[in-house]
Amino acid sequence: MRPWIAVIAAVFLFTATLPGDVRAQATKPVPPLVDVDWVKSQIGAPGVVFLDLRGGPKRQPDRTYLSGHVPGAIWTNYGKGGWRVKDKRGTPGMLPPVDRLEKLIGGLGIGNGDHVVLLPGGGSARDMGVATRVFWTFKVLGYDRVSILDGGMRAYFADRDKKTGRPLNPFETGGTKRPPTTFEADLRRDMLVDRGAVKTFADGGGRMVDNRPDSQFLGLRKSSKAKRAGTIPDARNLPLDWLTQGGVAKFRDRAELEKIYAFAGIETEGEQINFCNTGHMASLGWFVSSQLLGNDRARLYDGSMVDWSGDAALPVQGILSGTPPKDVVSPY
Repeated sequence: MRPWIAVIAAVFLFTATLPGDVRAQATKPVPPLVDVDWVKSQIGAPGVVFLDLRGGPKRQPDRTYLSGHVPGAIWTNYGKGGWRVKDKRGTPGMLPPVDRLEKLIGGLGIGNGDHVVLLPGGGSARDMGVATRVFWTFKVLGYDRVSILDGGMRAYFADRDKKTGRPLNPFETGGTKRPPTTFEADLRRDMLVDRGAVKTFADGGGRMVDNRPDSQFLGLRKSSKAKRAGTIPDARNLPLDWLTQGGVAKFRDRAELEKIYAFAGIETEGEQINFCNTGHMASLGWFVSSQLLGNDRARLYDGSMVDWSGDAALPVQGILSGTPPKDVVSPY
């Protein structure tokens, strides 16, 4: 049997065993963003899995989740739960091997066909980067049934009783788990770029987009994990907190985003590679370009400046290095 026929047959057999309403949902495209009203309407719906991403460095569920979460939502630890690992070079925050991600996701009780809704904290653009990075991971794994709650749990808990201060939207306390299941990935290799591919792209005049704060882009500050300050030569700067409203985790609308991209000198179509320090902040830029502005040629450089600056042979641009970035755009 030809491979593509086998895939179609497997999908048909899987969906044919599901109840009618779930089967219809499993084949329906899902939006990249959902709002609070949508989340409330889907509580308890079959095939919808709410994945709470709040919490600190501990492996056990964080108190922010335990003290109140969307009913039925399960929890995962973004920093320590296996979503990112060090590679053989020691670069942190990289995409783990596919089999490890399959085990992680299946162990959470998420199976092929579920609609995964990511729930970040919602306090800042950087906080939203937790959700966009996990979203990117699902997409790399060939899984498209994933959405993000716009504004995160901050938006969900924003409406409160004026007298008691209790949230008006439904919530539950304590922990929730789903029985482990099987999750199978279909890796999209075309979404992955390494250091060599980035150098070839940048040397050829490809659009590199630095989503770090301007002080890091200019080389005035650097991540403690990076070897050198500065940016990839000829990159344009699009700080991640320009992309959300007032610094919180609610995205700007399309019209505003298009004006911001124009101001920064960045096209909304055509090939581009987003980067930051370790692929966290840049996932927000990638999400906006690819999901909200529809540029399916946008990609994310997983290793970003920590990986790039680790090779002394690769150039960087920065004010203090004597080669300031070109076409600098500043909000000040």
